[in-house]
Amino acid sequence: MLLRMIYDPGLAQAAYLIGCQRTKEAIVFDPERDIDRYMKAAESNGVKIIAVAETHIHADFLSGARELAEKVGARVYVSDEGDSDWKYQWLDKRSTGGSYDHRLLKNGDVFRVGNIEFKAVHTPGHTPEHMMFVVTDLGAGATEPIGAITGDFVFVGDLGRPDLLETAAGVEGAKEPSARRLFSSLPLFLNLPDFVQVWPAHGAGSACGKALGAVPQTTVGYERRFSPALRAATSEKSFVDFILEGQPEPPTYFARMKRENKMGPRILGSLPKPIPLTAEEALRLDPRSSVIIDTRQWDMFQAGHIPGSLFAPKDSMFSAVVGSYVGENEGVYLVVETSCTEDAVRELVRIGLDNIVGMIDRFTIDKWAQMTGKGAKIAEVDALKGADMLDRREAVMLDVRRHDEFVEGHASGAIHVAHTRLSAELDRLPRDTPLLVTCRSGGRSSRASAYLQRKGFKVTNLAGGMLAWERAGNVMKK
Repeated sequence: MLLRMIYDPGLAQAAYLIGCQRTKEAIVFDPERDIDRYMKAAESNGVKIIAVAETHIHADFLSGARELAEKVGARVYVSDEGDSDWKYQWLDKRSTGGSYDHRLLKNGDVFRVGNIEFKAVHTPGHTPEHMMFVVTDLGAGATEPIGAITGDFVFVGDLGRPDLLETAAGVEGAKEPSARRLFSSLPLFLNLPDFVQVWPAHGAGSACGKALGAVPQTTVGYERRFSPALRAATSEKSFVDFILEGQPEPPTYFARMKRENKMGPRILGSLPKPIPLTAEEALRLDPRSSVIIDTRQWDMFQAGHIPGSLFAPKDSMFSAVVGSYVGENEGVYLVVETSCTEDAVRELVRIGLDNIVGMIDRFTIDKWAQMTGKGAKIAEVDALKGADMLDRREAVMLDVRRHDEFVEGHASGAIHVAHTRLSAELDRLPRDTPLLVTCRSGGRSSRASAYLQRKGFKVTNLAGGMLAWERAGNVMKK
């Protein structure tokens, strides 16, 4: 048996290529949209992708299952469990007409790829239709499973969050029943032998859990002994209380991913190729009709940027920030190093932002700055000046940290909106009073400040965030 994990560090997402080395056939579990990576991995390992499977309808990225079905004719294996609201609706919509080769799976269904057996186990909780796939290498003569593709059910040191149907998809009152369903699913995992390997869909940094470990894989036995979430499952109530407490606010784009993955992601075909702009062409950009995403570091962005630009450096926050601040059909221009352009494009298409029109490299933006003589900036103050602004009522503080961070301590009178939820909460924010924007250390607030300034708000970023605020001796309220 061949097993390869193809990992996306930006979304902390893992897809798995599993192949039979005897028949040279392979399947991909939970692929993202830029499927050339999986095809290259298959080719380099001497196997052919004949099938694709999903553990569930994803919320954090657009699935590549439809893309593989179009490109290589892969047979699609997806869940037919759960309620009617969460059924796949694209399986009969092949671009050339008719249906994709597919099989809808119920709990306990078994299928093979070569000599590898996969058993679908319905594990609702994270989503109603969620499946775990238990893998047995029949070609090696095994009579017990080697591992389980656990999707967003079991992570290293954590379980998939059960609140997203409510907090991301807007299904009111869904999180507690989902948490109880997740509790009921636990025996399906815990009844597996201790030696079974666990291959989850996400690692540390994913918004699909609250405390994911940085180790890529684990075993049933290890999780049974050491997972805080499993150890909290002494009763249904204690488990529900534990699993719902402290879940971070989901980015606003999660609702769109859920919808598009259910209805069917657009066929990508190939990666967009943004056209390099000259400085003269950059001068003619209108930020009101397109979105400029500046991926440079804060000091360079502050030295002068194209007015109306979003600040989104290429780091672990890139996808969540851009996905939350950019509409799906808006034309995008990237300010990015030439060598990083393709990577940025891949991250954008993985969250359904395909209209990537042009790019501006470092030399062009420098020339643009020389031609204009100046660029836009974000006002920024230190903690002492920020406190003085609040005392004089020259601003109101906007805290863009997570809710659990906010309740641990915040400035008196502060408004709270998590930075990835701003686009849904703009009506709550005052337009006649400047906003002093803060987070823990200044990273999230700088991104939020650029977005709010683009939206017409008067903003000042608090340098160093609440860490600097506390060091300056300012009062914190709980």
